[in-house]
Amino acid sequence: MVRWEYLNAPLLIHNTKAILDNFGRDGWELVSVVPGATPENLIAFFKRPVQS
Repeated sequence: MVRWEYLNAPLLIHNTKAILDNFGRDGWELVSVVPGATPENLIAFFKRPVQS
């Protein structure tokens, strides 16, 4: 059975691709994006398999 770890992080609209690329290089898979406190901010939720 796969075990997962999760992360949520701010996602700034003006730099979205670079932020997502950085998390992807570290093995994080984007699960969802929800609105943040202001229109310029989003919250991204990621998951990745736990390294044994």
